[in-house]
Amino acid sequence: MADRAGPATGSGAGLRLLVFRVGDLTCAVEVRAVREVLPAQPVTRVPGAAPAVAGLVNVRGALVPLVDGRLALGHPARDGGSVMLLEVAGRTVGVVVDEVLDLVTVGDGEWAERRELPGVDPRVVRAVGKSDGVAFILLDLERLLAPLLGA
Repeated sequence: MADRAGPATGSGAGLRLLVFRVGDLTCAVEVRAVREVLPAQPVTRVPGAAPAVAGLVNVRGALVPLVDGRLALGHPARDGGSVMLLEVAGRTVGVVVDEVLDLVTVGDGEWAERRELPGVDPRVVRAVGKSDGVAFILLDLERLLAPLLGA
């Protein structure tokens, strides 16, 4: 099913996004959900947690659940990367990504046709966009993280 409509921006200014890489996928999240980006952090594993939940990290005295974005999106785990601290459904969550690429603003005309995305659960994709000719997946953070964190 082709769908050119991107997410509603609420104004003519476009949607501000943080673009990042997870494995061979280029993904994005809305900037308003991003609290900060940190280097890889020491993790305390939580027994019984889903495999994609790396554990807990200490961020300035607060314990924050950390999800390995690679595993959550169906890619193999590996060392390194960056931690994006995100605000999702009123909760701070860390997500490990391979590389943070850019801050972009995507206007209404820059949304690509939504096609079958091999290896990506379409339920976690809000839209497919383009910036400087590079396609990216705008993730639905709540749908991606809620099943992993029991929210």
